[in-house]
Amino acid sequence: MPDKYEILKSQFGYESFRPGQEAAIDAILSSRDTLAVMPTGAGKSLCYQIPALLLPGMTIVISPLISLMKDQVAALREAGCNAALLNSSLSGFEYAQTIEEIRKGKVKLLYIAPERLQRMDFFPAEDDAPSKPPPLIVVDEAHCVSQWGHDFRMSYLAIAGFIKSINPRPITAAFTATATPKVRNDVKELLELKNPVSINTGFDRPNLFFEVQKPENKKAALLECLEKRKNTSGIVYCATRKAVDELFEYLPRYGFSVTRYHAGLDDHQRRKNQEDFLYDRKNVMIATNAFGMGIDKSNVGYVIHYNMPKNIESYYQEAGRAGRDGTPADCILLYNGQDVRINEFLITNNDDDNSPDPQLELHNRELLKLMTFYSTGNECLRSRLLSYFGEDSPGFCGKCSNCQNEYEDVDITEPARKIISCVYRLKQRNRSFGKTMIIDILRGSNNEKIKRFNLESLSTWGIMNDTKPNRLRTILDFLIDEKYLSVEGDEYPVVALGRDFDEVLKEQLKLYMKMPKEKKTKPKEKKLWEKDIAKPAAKETELTKDDQFLLGKLKELRKELAIKEGFPAYIIFSDASLRDMCRRKPVSLAQFSAVNGVGEVKLEKYGEMFIEAIRNF
Repeated sequence: MPDKYEILKSQFGYESFRPGQEAAIDAILSSRDTLAVMPTGAGKSLCYQIPALLLPGMTIVISPLISLMKDQVAALREAGCNAALLNSSLSGFEYAQTIEEIRKGKVKLLYIAPERLQRMDFFPAEDDAPSKPPPLIVVDEAHCVSQWGHDFRMSYLAIAGFIKSINPRPITAAFTATATPKVRNDVKELLELKNPVSINTGFDRPNLFFEVQKPENKKAALLECLEKRKNTSGIVYCATRKAVDELFEYLPRYGFSVTRYHAGLDDHQRRKNQEDFLYDRKNVMIATNAFGMGIDKSNVGYVIHYNMPKNIESYYQEAGRAGRDGTPADCILLYNGQDVRINEFLITNNDDDNSPDPQLELHNRELLKLMTFYSTGNECLRSRLLSYFGEDSPGFCGKCSNCQNEYEDVDITEPARKIISCVYRLKQRNRSFGKTMIIDILRGSNNEKIKRFNLESLSTWGIMNDTKPNRLRTILDFLIDEKYLSVEGDEYPVVALGRDFDEVLKEQLKLYMKMPKEKKTKPKEKKLWEKDIAKPAAKETELTKDDQFLLGKLKELRKELAIKEGFPAYIIFSDASLRDMCRRKPVSLAQFSAVNGVGEVKLEKYGEMFIEAIRNF
């Protein structure tokens, strides 16, 4: 019998395990229930695929999305493993054929949606039947079982009952990339894991660069971001379908190859658009959060959030779809105050919740506050993200926009007094308003609401008319973050006085805030596309110019083969494998077998073709 190391090399083409993988594999092979929290790109799939190939019988993998199953099964078959799936994408004939293969014991890994667990009737009662009850049940995206997580699914609550119905009880392994301590406890309890081995490799993704921009014009900022990454696959997330549709119409005018995904499109259109992106027919996917969970596309070079998500878990999950192959990738958030109001509306008007839970709504509002602090603060972005998941990290990572910005300590005592004074004057009139209204008053707006409430008569009306709205909002957010002001109310949050506000008003306290140094802007007559384009991402500059040329040739060959095979190019070889080929330049099968991601099946199937391309180069 092969051992775990032989399978790692022969089936998957790797010489060694990544952190946490071997511990998870050993726990499962020792018949222990397991909860593994590992970041996207850490290789969670191998943690259960290798035990599945070593254990007798068929392992069942419960997975939430069809796209994930198709990618995983295609990749496993390419590696020479007997894998199958059961979902609504199969025809009646294909479904019956798969059931027959299961009954005959020909399937080692079966991927199935949680909704189909109640229809699992293919374990024969006869003792001599080839198919036996599964030795291992894997729950992927396990955070979906918790209503305190960012992607709760009712169907996951039936998993524990399904596992109980199998005799003898199988080993149960749960995997997730993002889960707070509260969610991790929920996973253990709701899946009824028996004294599980807990593995947490940390949430940090060192290859990801995090950036927050606060642009005056989001569309212009988005165009600039995309222009710098024009030949790279990426995802642009929007909060609403309307925003997706607007960008889908807008971006092609500037030469971008885009497609879109949201729940308002019919199934056929969503499937076609998703495949256009996965197969690299389109470079940019514009989508709501309906897209992406379980998407195994390894060459996503960036994720841009056009709107701020509702919580940090959603943000980290979505941003984490960049750089799955371990190469450097960018995660960019374009923030403005309107994002907060959009999310407050979405929290209050949750279409999926027919009987709103006030406690859950309050919880979601608290999560939104933490996401807003991430978007508006000046401290290390990576540190903010990791601390949310209960993980200690240095206060300076050097690989986020806040750490790379030049900051200066600015005395904001005077503007802080003006802002707090405005809130104080409103309180004297028994009035309170949200952030936008406070900013409008301070900047001397004459809008209808100002006139209706006679707010132009306030002594603070217009006293900051020379301050840009973004800078004013940044100071206002700082005062809230530091508790000199507070936000009250759930459905219609308003700014109120906080602790020590009077010390600021009485000038008993000086306030300093780290502010980015003002950058010199380009002359107005220059067009957007005439701006200096940033240097290429680190993943391209690691290779010489000649190697980059070879990389392009190998990608062309991979694309041709993928079209013939009928599945996404990254299933043949990831970008990381192609880059390793460029570094090693193998010209024999023995040399090619040493490339990361080249197992025995792929060596035999593709080795000569890629070696020939390298020799020609």
